Amino acid sequence: MDDKGVEDAAILLMTLGEEEASEVFKHLQPKEVQKLGETIAKLKVVPRTRVEDVLEKFDKIAGTQSMLVSDTDEYVRQVLRKALGEDKANLLLDRILQGSDVSSIESLKWMDPASVAELLRNEHPQIVAAILAHLDFDQVSSVLKLWTERQRNEVLIRIATLDGVQPTALKDLNEVMSQILAGGDRMKKSSLGGVKAAAEIINMMGSATEASALDYIRELDSELAQKVMDNMFTFDDLEKIDDKGIQSLLKEVQSESLVLALKGANPELREKIFRNMSTRAAETLREDLESRGPVRLSEVEAEQKEMLKIVRRLVDEGQIVLATGGDDQFL
Repeated sequence: MDDKGVEDAAILLMTLGEEEASEVFKHLQPKEVQKLGETIAKLKVVPRTRVEDVLEKFDKIAGTQSMLVSDTDEYVRQVLRKALGEDKANLLLDRILQGSDVSSIESLKWMDPASVAELLRNEHPQIVAAILAHLDFDQVSSVLKLWTERQRNEVLIRIATLDGVQPTALKDLNEVMSQILAGGDRMKKSSLGGVKAAAEIINMMGSATEASALDYIRELDSELAQKVMDNMFTFDDLEKIDDKGIQSLLKEVQSESLVLALKGANPELREKIFRNMSTRAAETLREDLESRGPVRLSEVEAEQKEMLKIVRRLVDEGQIVLATGGDDQFL
């Protein structure tokens, strides 16, 4: 959801009143609650026309949707059990509803990074990796930054080599965290961790930490290090940065460099760049792209790498925030 969508949702919640709004918040993820809460706090005065527009938009959307079943998890359980019998249904249900019983680990998402770091600081790196694999990448990167370089790198390499999570691996930590996985033995192996997860976490940790982590992994397993690097932040991932971040990036990039970099960009990324420029600047950029003849791939890739360096610097400076979760799987 873009900034305007978040603001629309915040305005709608404000019109509902405290009781109704609190019920809505119960069904949201931690990041959604935080983002909406911050937006509501900033909305001191909202013009009547803006409120009316939001309500009209909500009315149209609500009119096209309906809730067919109040508890979809329970509905799936009952249908499959009646159709397939208890044993076969349970095998499928473990996969379909996988992760619904990890309420204790989910609670970590509501904690600040310092609290999570302190809670896990003295646990074995393998157990820490299994726990962190359940959390959002940006939260994990914030936690890892609070540890020593050695501890951070030991956890990262275990995340990179994690091939799913067996509930039994969490038993030691269950004693400390009051059964982190409720009924964990009933869960099937979850597809968590891996090279992509490690790459995305490292991407969010800043250039200095990134180099240290990759060097550590390379010393232990050069092939694994290369796989992690291959899965790290790519130029097309710029499409997932929010509008404010794109605008900050454009202030740092020369026009000529932008033209060359965009020669190798997908149409969606180009349109995102155009939307975040003035009409005049966007028209000029379009014309430059159309009139520019063939360009060597090496030149395009070189300019794209330079832009990615700028992105990492802006992330370190806090001008670009990398967010994950839901559809924003990486950024």
